[in-house]
Amino acid sequence: MRIASKAPTRVDLAGGTLDIWPLYLFHPGAVTVNAAITRYASCVIDQHPQSDQHIKLVSSDTQLEESFDSLSELVKAKRYRLPLLAEIVKFFNPEGGFTLTTDSEAPAGAGIGGSSAMAVAICAALDRFTAAGKSKADWIHISRDAEAIVIKVPTGTQDHYPPAFGGAAAIELPPGGERRTELRVDLSELERRIVLCYTGKPRKSAINNWDVFQKHINGDTKVHHNLARISEVAQQLRGALEKSDWPDAGRLMREEWTFRKRNLPTISTRTIDRIIDSSRRKGALAGKVCGAGGGGCVVLLIDPDGRERVESAVTEAGGQVLPMKIDRSGVQVNVS
Repeated sequence: MRIASKAPTRVDLAGGTLDIWPLYLFHPGAVTVNAAITRYASCVIDQHPQSDQHIKLVSSDTQLEESFDSLSELVKAKRYRLPLLAEIVKFFNPEGGFTLTTDSEAPAGAGIGGSSAMAVAICAALDRFTAAGKSKADWIHISRDAEAIVIKVPTGTQDHYPPAFGGAAAIELPPGGERRTELRVDLSELERRIVLCYTGKPRKSAINNWDVFQKHINGDTKVHHNLARISEVAQQLRGALEKSDWPDAGRLMREEWTFRKRNLPTISTRTIDRIIDSSRRKGALAGKVCGAGGGGCVVLLIDPDGRERVESAVTEAGGQVLPMKIDRSGVQVNVS
């Protein structure tokens, strides 16, 4: 039996970092706004013959692999070359041997939720392989917790909803747990107005988010104020998108990025600033880093008529345009 799954990555338009518990509890109405995109993470499970208990984990994009004689040997291991894959395998406790192979269309450290999409794809494949019968919500929380185990700092949940469900959504963050609400926005129109580019340098997600988290918990009033404004702006951006008020959406994205940069000097880089400034001069409405910053990808909101000018500006500023569309389906699983 072969099980193949794939899950989309995402662009976050506003409200990132607030999805890390318990930060959103300090900012009533906190929400993150994001959209799934057609840059996929994939997982393939090839079942071994019944007598073969051997487990092999392979990452095609990083060219790493490791093997275990059995599940019990995997569980007993102290270190892993592919820790995210191993941790999710442990969650599902599969019987029998198999080879699990992953691949990703997201550049290394892109900040577009590549590891989260990968985790959801692995959960979907292992759920089918083990007949566990878990829900997409279960996959989201298993993925979040597995990532936290691997990176050893708190993780949020906004990155896991686009891979699971696709589309564009507001991830609402009230006390008691997050919930996804689909944005009432024309996805084709949103698609026409987004440019995604890679800066050529991996982002520092765990470092930047953890630094902001610590400062907030330790009572840093500037960080608290910045995140409060980011929370308010994200709520307003949600409304602007649902009204198709693109100039206001651009203004709000610019404001979100302004307050985000104030949290840490490492959130932006010279390349990021150069790409955003050059794109703005060529007509882009706004630009911001994807994820926690420090590198990775930049998402730009544009007027569709100016796409060619903006994409040329990105390239001239040292960025790489990543073609993408809005994914409408979320994670997909096929069995053969």
